[in-house]
Amino acid sequence: MKRWRLAVTAIYCSRAFSHLYKHVTATNKKKVSPASSYGRLDIINVVEESVPCFSNISHSTLASLVKQKGLDDLVDFGGVKGIASALKTDIKYGIRGDPEDLSRRHEAFGTNKYHRPPEKSFFQFVWQALTDFTIVILLACAALSLGFGMKEDGPREGWYDGGSIFVAVFLVVAVSAVSDFRQSRQFVKLSKVSSDILIDVMRNGRPQQVSIFEIVVGDVVCLKTGDQVPADGLFIDGHSLQIDESSMTGESDHIEVNLAQNPFLFSGTKVVDGFGRMLVTSVGINTIWGEMMSTISHDSHEQTPLQARLNQLASSIGKVGLAVAFLVLVVLLARYFTGNTEDENGNKEFNGSRTKADDVVNSVLGIIADAVTIVVVAIPEGLPLAVTLTLAYSMKRMMADQAMVRKLSACETMGSATIICTDKTGTLTLNQMKVTKFWIGQEFVDDRGSSPIAAEVLELLHQGVGLNTTGSVYKSPSGSELEFFGSPTEKAILSWAVIELNMDMEELKQSFSILYVSAFNSTKKRSGVLIRRKSDNRVSLHWKGAAEMILAVCSYYCDACGNIKALDDIERKKIEQIIQGIKDPCRPGVKKAVEDCQYAGVIVKMITGDNVFTARAIATECGILGPDQDTDSGAVVEGQEFRNYTPEERMVKIDRICVMARSSPFDKLLMVQCLKQRGHVVAVTGDGTNDALALKEADIGLSMGIQGTEVAKESSDIVILDDNFGSVATVLKWGRCVYDNIQKFIQFQLTVNVAALVINFVAAVSAGEVPLTAVQLLWVNLIMDTLGALALATEKPTRELMEKPPVGRSSPLITNIMWRNLLAQAFYQIAILLTLQFKGESIFGLSRNVNDTMIFNTFVLCQVFNEFNARKLEKKNVFEGVHRNKLFMGIIGITVVLQVLMVEFLKKFADTERLSWWQWGVCVGFAAMSWPIGLLSKCIPVPDRPFFSYLKATARNFKSMCFVTLNNLVV
Repeated sequence: MKRWRLAVTAIYCSRAFSHLYKHVTATNKKKVSPASSYGRLDIINVVEESVPCFSNISHSTLASLVKQKGLDDLVDFGGVKGIASALKTDIKYGIRGDPEDLSRRHEAFGTNKYHRPPEKSFFQFVWQALTDFTIVILLACAALSLGFGMKEDGPREGWYDGGSIFVAVFLVVAVSAVSDFRQSRQFVKLSKVSSDILIDVMRNGRPQQVSIFEIVVGDVVCLKTGDQVPADGLFIDGHSLQIDESSMTGESDHIEVNLAQNPFLFSGTKVVDGFGRMLVTSVGINTIWGEMMSTISHDSHEQTPLQARLNQLASSIGKVGLAVAFLVLVVLLARYFTGNTEDENGNKEFNGSRTKADDVVNSVLGIIADAVTIVVVAIPEGLPLAVTLTLAYSMKRMMADQAMVRKLSACETMGSATIICTDKTGTLTLNQMKVTKFWIGQEFVDDRGSSPIAAEVLELLHQGVGLNTTGSVYKSPSGSELEFFGSPTEKAILSWAVIELNMDMEELKQSFSILYVSAFNSTKKRSGVLIRRKSDNRVSLHWKGAAEMILAVCSYYCDACGNIKALDDIERKKIEQIIQGIKDPCRPGVKKAVEDCQYAGVIVKMITGDNVFTARAIATECGILGPDQDTDSGAVVEGQEFRNYTPEERMVKIDRICVMARSSPFDKLLMVQCLKQRGHVVAVTGDGTNDALALKEADIGLSMGIQGTEVAKESSDIVILDDNFGSVATVLKWGRCVYDNIQKFIQFQLTVNVAALVINFVAAVSAGEVPLTAVQLLWVNLIMDTLGALALATEKPTRELMEKPPVGRSSPLITNIMWRNLLAQAFYQIAILLTLQFKGESIFGLSRNVNDTMIFNTFVLCQVFNEFNARKLEKKNVFEGVHRNKLFMGIIGITVVLQVLMVEFLKKFADTERLSWWQWGVCVGFAAMSWPIGLLSKCIPVPDRPFFSYLKATARNFKSMCFVTLNNLVV
């Protein structure tokens, strides 16, 4: 009864509040203070959702406020401070951030994750494989064969033919579905890793980085140039904050965010200039970005250019296979209905009207199944699968090698790169910043204090360092520990000023007002701050940036005693010489990585914003600039000089340029465009927001995982997680490995295709039967499509890959070397198997069934031995490193074991006969000849010019000759 009374009371109260709410909204809008407990918005919360910890506001109200850019509603709440108060957030120190606080916020406002449309299930992949046209035909043939067989021979014996095809199709479908399903899950996993970015927040007064998925409503987020806005929110404070909302609106114009007119920030947008702080008001599904992304289906099967080329190749081969299958079908049907085929006992299979209808139907179905199976074997659907497997395998291994692939096409394109344009700072150098030497004017100030600094000079240094910065200093409550936050440069300067110069940032911030900030970017290469001292309203402007850039705009300099002196040409030269001693040490191993790239035929160019002296020194130390090039005026240029060349001059000089100093992002973009016009495949590294254009323009964009902004990462194809050029060289090696593995599999697959098609066609035309049954051909298809792809597509990169020149844009997928290798093996297999087909019974004294089994066994074992040949396209030693590839050896072992089972124990299923030891020996002997034939074929020289180019040239010459002849006739 007590519970009932409580329920009735609750319902009564809800109705009363609902009535009151309708009355209030119908009469007028009342302004509500954040602390009010009886206002309009509070009543809405009681009706909509009652959140005990945040009873003054609801997530739907907050979401609507930002989505509709409701400035008036924001004023009703008391502005950003009012919203922060309702969310129990301290504008300066952020939320508490303890587990209990985070849990309450998750419960009230949700998490910063959105519900993606469900990924394809395993059964969807099974259904996709089952709906393949050739599989459907095979299933139909199997069903009819099963029905007629059981009717003719009874259920006990009649299910073998149709049931065997069913089982074979099931194996092919199952293996294909499992493979596709696993790769799909792999891509989804990598996609989640790439979207998990770190966000700078203020919690409990301490700056810290948290995952974007851990952002909660009420968080104070610190934004800087290049960052992604992690959630919907409101602008708290900042300077010159420009936002790119093109991902939301499609508009390319940048939007200025400020407190007066536009304090609204949206998830998924990018900061292109300035910095600021925001208060998070909506996360996850409650943001505009979350709503949009929840309705978009993400297809993890991005088709790469290589996959497109392979699909085209597979289509062409499939058409040839279809033509052969049709001819086989016509020939077999003609021979059957003309009485030219015999059964196992030597009797005619078709005797006109005396032949039972069931027998005719069974025979025709068998012929159709054989023809369809030829199509199945001929269509190399394993080619796209091999690309998927090798890309997934390479992506996983590259992740372990500090490279995260964002776009699949980059894996294969990187293997074709002919030029790498790299940054200097952090990529070639360590980027471990520490103030080691300090000058005021021309005076070196050491850490022993031998050169005293005047008080007014020290104060100016404090202002320039502490106020002209995007970094921060956190002092623990005990006051004993200091933490510095920001970029490596900012942290180095802040720690030096605080520890060595006794700078107090809190006192500075309280003593000065910031009037205007000019944020640093890679174009300006400097940042500035306009400040006013609160005590006497004195205004000062401080600049900080690249030393020679700052020097170029100075007319005077100050010495340690505070004396202002004119900066004439002599003094300027002295300071320039001091600047030329300033350089970041090279990374260990970077010279070796550069040499590896150069040894592989890839040119490395350095594009940096540093001065020409530092750039030349670093390039020489890294091996980018050779000793003979050091004095070559054309090898090192400045961005402005390159920019001022005429288009014709740039195209002439571009290949000689090794180093471009004092370059802007637009100079880098111009360099990439020129190199691509020269026919190069260009890879570019970049970390800044303004590098986005060059990263997108390049064939392969490589962004930096540590120093890189989110804008740069979004524009890139691969993220170098450790910012190390050594990882760039590793990506190059893996890119070549992908391309090489695909070529290995193409050679292996086409050998089987050519041999199977020729053998079946010749046997069908001459003998009226195909030596390999539908089940046997499906088993061969399984070996070469799936198991072959797994074996050859997962080879690891080797040193020899870096000994080859880069693959050009127009290089053929199937090279002359591959044609030589595959034709040699295919012709050998055709010769052996046709010999067994027509003379095997008489040579070895075999029955017809045993001879057919030997043909099948020899054909499969030839593919097993040829898989070893396919491991090395050019090298004669095909066994090098094979013991280290456990997957390859495991697949070979599995294939052999399954083949033994097929021959010896699955007689009814595979339509085979058990073989004796000597018969197995003959089969293995024939197959093993693939190795010496492969060795001998690699001794045959082939021209570099693609084989088909000769045919094209011949066709052009013939066409030209016909045109001339026709023209002469007309004349």
